[in-house]
Amino acid sequence: MPKPESCRYMKSHEWVCLEGGSAVVGISDHAQHEITEVVYIDLPKVGLKVSQGKPCCVIESVKAAFDFYSPVSGEVVAVNDKLAQDPGLVNRSAQDEGWFFKVKPADPKEADSLMGHPQYQEFLKTPAAHGSH
Repeated sequence: MPKPESCRYMKSHEWVCLEGGSAVVGISDHAQHEITEVVYIDLPKVGLKVSQGKPCCVIESVKAAFDFYSPVSGEVVAVNDKLAQDPGLVNRSAQDEGWFFKVKPADPKEADSLMGHPQYQEFLKTPAAHGSH
């Protein structure tokens, strides 16, 4: 799985990492701490067209339900089936085994508009980073 340093991030804490012809997406380690105990994830279906910045699935925790926004536009080509049986993978391994789905990006350059890892680390120091989830 991708290393956090090679990913791009949204202000709402979703990440994307381009790997070959697809993009792996999930939530950041920071977000899983904020959400707390993940109990269910309503993943999108393979074949669904997603749009950058638009909600495409829901994360449920013991606290509340949260929309997950797609970091890139494209078609969902795979989902992490392990999350159906073990949604806690997100809490234990948000940027590795807890990935959500893979997208065939409509435009791989779209990810360039997102924050790189150093910018995301700086963003986490701001008050705005703590109100998204």
